[in-house]
Amino acid sequence: MDSKCDVVYADDLRVGEKFELGSYTVTEEELVEFAGQWDPQSFHIDRESADSGYFGGLIASGVHTIAICQRLSATTLYAGWSVIAGARMRDVNFLRPVKPGDVLTGKLVVGDVVPDDRGRALVTVAAEILNGSGRQVLTSVTEMYMRCRPETD
Repeated sequence: MDSKCDVVYADDLRVGEKFELGSYTVTEEELVEFAGQWDPQSFHIDRESADSGYFGGLIASGVHTIAICQRLSATTLYAGWSVIAGARMRDVNFLRPVKPGDVLTGKLVVGDVVPDDRGRALVTVAAEILNGSGRQVLTSVTEMYMRCRPETD
């Protein structure tokens, strides 16, 4: 798109097109708070237990990592895209633990755009989230409905 004011419609997207996401720093406080509410396992919420556990310290919940991916996608891209709603998330892979202090970045790649006869399209994007060392921590595929560009007279 030429202008930051333009809305991105499904038919503006091209298969293979890549979009960089911003960055997000995971704090220990946030990691523990999120897990305490949504995934209260000891390696997420109890420093002493986590320090002597398999990962040698606290790690983020996978659900938290998905939420960070969604935040990066929503604030960097979806806020300017004509998204109707998500349809499905699949092929979610937790490849490495996310630890306090990790700075996460990522990208989305358009996998498919399938218009229908209702003025919308099913858009498939593959997400990749990396840690500060450039190593993948999460990959996933999301399908969402987006509006197609309205016809003008």
